[in-house]
Amino acid sequence: MTPDDSPRTWSAQELDVERPDAAEYRDLTADLRSRVDGRVAFDEYARVLYATDGSIYGAQPAGVVFPTDTGDVRAAVEVATDHGVPVLPRGTGSSLAGQTVGPGCVVLDVSRHMDDVLDVNPDAERARVQPGVVQDDLDDRLAEHGLKFAPDPASSNRATVGGGIGNNSTGAHSVRYGITDAYTEAVTAVLSDGSVIEAREVVLDSPEWDDLVSGDGREAEIYRTVRAVVEDNADEIEARYPDLKRCVSGYNLDRVVYENDAGERVLNLAKLFVGAEGTLGVVVEAELSLVTVPEETALALYCFEDLVDAMRMVPVALEYEPSAVELMDDEVFRLAAESDGYAEYVDPIPDGAEAALMLEFDSELRDDFERAVAETNDRFLDDGPAFDVVEAYDEAAQADLWKLRKAAIPLLMSLDGDPKPYPFIEDATVPPEELAEYVQKFEGVLEDHDTSAAYFAHAGSGTLHIRPILNLKEEAGVEALHSITEDVTDLVLDHHGSFSGEHGDGMARTEFNPKMYGEDLWRAFKEVKTAFDPEWWMHPGNVVYRDSAADVGPDAERGVGADNRDHLRYGADYESVEPQTALDFADDGGFSELVELCNGCGTCRQTGSDVMCPTYRASEEEVQTTRGRANMLRAAISGDLPEEELHSERFQSEVLDLCVGCKGCASDCPTGVDMAKLKAEAKHQHHQREGATLRERLFANIDAASKLGSALAPLSNWATEIPGARRVLQSVFGIAPERDLPPFRRETLRDWFDARGGAAVPEADADRRVILFPDTYTNYSYPAAGKAAVRTLEAAGVHVAIPDDVAPSGRAAFSTGMLDAAGERARANVDQFAPRVDDGWDVVFVEPSDAVMVQDEYRDLLGDGARAADGGTPAVERVADSAYGVCEYLDAFRLDDALPVPDRSPGAAGALSYHGHCNQKATNKDHHAVGVLRRVGYDVDPLDTTCCGMAGSFGYHDEHYDLSQAIAGRLFERVDDSDADRVVAPGGSCRSQLRDRDGADDLPPHPIEAVAERLDD
Repeated sequence: MTPDDSPRTWSAQELDVERPDAAEYRDLTADLRSRVDGRVAFDEYARVLYATDGSIYGAQPAGVVFPTDTGDVRAAVEVATDHGVPVLPRGTGSSLAGQTVGPGCVVLDVSRHMDDVLDVNPDAERARVQPGVVQDDLDDRLAEHGLKFAPDPASSNRATVGGGIGNNSTGAHSVRYGITDAYTEAVTAVLSDGSVIEAREVVLDSPEWDDLVSGDGREAEIYRTVRAVVEDNADEIEARYPDLKRCVSGYNLDRVVYENDAGERVLNLAKLFVGAEGTLGVVVEAELSLVTVPEETALALYCFEDLVDAMRMVPVALEYEPSAVELMDDEVFRLAAESDGYAEYVDPIPDGAEAALMLEFDSELRDDFERAVAETNDRFLDDGPAFDVVEAYDEAAQADLWKLRKAAIPLLMSLDGDPKPYPFIEDATVPPEELAEYVQKFEGVLEDHDTSAAYFAHAGSGTLHIRPILNLKEEAGVEALHSITEDVTDLVLDHHGSFSGEHGDGMARTEFNPKMYGEDLWRAFKEVKTAFDPEWWMHPGNVVYRDSAADVGPDAERGVGADNRDHLRYGADYESVEPQTALDFADDGGFSELVELCNGCGTCRQTGSDVMCPTYRASEEEVQTTRGRANMLRAAISGDLPEEELHSERFQSEVLDLCVGCKGCASDCPTGVDMAKLKAEAKHQHHQREGATLRERLFANIDAASKLGSALAPLSNWATEIPGARRVLQSVFGIAPERDLPPFRRETLRDWFDARGGAAVPEADADRRVILFPDTYTNYSYPAAGKAAVRTLEAAGVHVAIPDDVAPSGRAAFSTGMLDAAGERARANVDQFAPRVDDGWDVVFVEPSDAVMVQDEYRDLLGDGARAADGGTPAVERVADSAYGVCEYLDAFRLDDALPVPDRSPGAAGALSYHGHCNQKATNKDHHAVGVLRRVGYDVDPLDTTCCGMAGSFGYHDEHYDLSQAIAGRLFERVDDSDADRVVAPGGSCRSQLRDRDGADDLPPHPIEAVAERLDD
């Protein structure tokens, strides 16, 4: 796809709200805007949004610049340093050690614009990229050539290559491939004086070398200093740098001078930029070496009753040429089992597994997978301590196991309460043969500090992500963090390891680098830093720090000292307000606990699959991520924002109103941050104080408006076509004039059902009885789907009733934050349905959002208020458990097996692409329609899509129309790319959006209509 073919993007900057710059930086901001083409954001919101990353740290920057090219980066660096403000480059901000948190820095977010793959040379197996390209996007570009970028961090679906270079990242396959420094051949970087350096292999003492070092400029000084430092400290480098596949602590002095493939002794400064965390300069381009993609892989996951037994088998595993050896422990399995998004992936893990080692074999190393697994089975099961194995040979089964493994970090952060398994010594690395003893001694450290930890990650390379559980909101927890780090770094040195094998130094570990490298190399680090950056403007205090203001560097406090207790996101002085809520947050630990579940991992920035987060995909702006909204809410309840800010026009329109309420975050976010629920509550609080708008009241009561529209049809439909009518709707209600409103039908679904004489299957003759809920859209605007549901259910022998006296589901009111009205409707329906449910009836819905409303949000709205008088299961729980989407109902009880379908062979009825409803995806219920459609003869292509962009009333809002269309563009792409004959979608708003797609003839059918088409008359 060329850039011109890409779906359009939308920006929150289009909203008409005030964004005043921070007063202390107004001169800096003005000068930046005069020199930089990209956006410059020094307002309060930008500073909150970029104050945290995926780590335990938080500190507000001066502001953020979004450079468009190298020229912008140079200008931003020059202006910032002229104003005496440090600079910090940043990609996705998924770092776990705090290296993308910069107190008082100008943050350069290169992910927004500098994200191109500039060139791919498949013959040379090289690529040249900008730093903001996401690694999975790079690999997608390389796939046609059978190539990939070897380092594969678990965050590769959102992590940028530039961030990986800054961090010296790697992942599960470092056993086979090593880490980023091995694949970074050259970089173009901007130094702190705005000059540009081309770092690449330079043959020592060659004419090129002599020319480079003969000058008196910054570049010449850098080359002279680095060579002298490496040669003068050769013995210390040999002694101090551990012999490991992973060592990302400090600067790469051990890798900057080497012998190349031609046998020449070279110096390559690119190797120093790798792992420098932005402290030497800003990488603006990088040349990467690539590797071929193995055609096939296989997995064998060995289960153990004891963690140490698993560790003892790691060196054994390495004897069999695996491409990965990964560890997971029982805590990861437990949390996955309790997570809606990951429970299915833990199903294959047998009971009693305290730890598991997952071995991957690839076809470039092993040509017979079954033989390879048989060999390891002999060693692990027959002759070793493993008690079971899970073998996976097909792509789907392997993908499930990898998804479980990659979710470990964010899953662990979903633990209830303030104590969390925090990252600060989580990627210490020791030789694999020492892992078992290391783990046993590590357990002793934990016991000494009266805590425990979870264990997982890259056992094959000696890197265990061990996260002690601490409460950093208490002084004792903060002090334990520092004390544990001291003890563990001592332990790592005893085992010839590295303090960091993957996640870098940052705020978590920079303090301890002198311990690892000794006085001479620590001095060498400072010399290197000062050669690149004499005034220490570039991310000062990370990787290396100054011992005092009198130390090497500027005559200032900049870069002095490091303490991993400083700048904690949650420290002993952190406080938050727990509001009185209309919704039940008991299971979430409270409103503030749900907000604070966001750990900053940035999963909401991935754009390749799943639902979360549709508005970010259309805008690529941090404020439109679940993380961004959670950070803004946390700032509002903790005092980082003024007390009244939550009720400001900007907060309401930019932070809350742009959330479409898709619920994707409830399942796709590994910690389960349910932003739709948080938004509904926050909007309710705002309405309680400020009142609701006319448009909000209209859409909250859309059932009453639709009832009137139906009674007046077709006049009500013609009314909107009167010249000027759409402009009136725009000015009075804020409805986009570009939108066609749903047509009203004179004969409602209820009318049709009554006219036909009610149920065609007598109650006495039916095995199952259902209440078919007459939702607003189906009843008044699109009865065809309801009729198809009745016909299909009755063909399956179900007795159907459509009651006249039900309330609207409350979905529309809930979505607008009018929770009092939503609660009243929920109460009325539970009271109506509970007696029938108790008598064996089920409640079935055509419209997915209404089904999920009853299945999920009713529990939050009513909580314990609907508890049975005898103390038994609350009525709301009984009703919610008996509520189904119509295809879900057919699938759950395999009722479609009884349907009179002439030919069920695959593809007999043609091919359909299926766009599932985001609410059903969030509750893991969207797959039911696919199963039913396939069993009645359709070839179904389930589209991996996010929200359609309509999201109920959202797409009708005048100010949201362009964003709605930008979101829809991603859906339209998937539909156009599918080979199916037509598209089906269960959501009424989804079908309305799809009707507006170029080339669409009419409103697409509901899946139940496609099922009904297959019934024999």
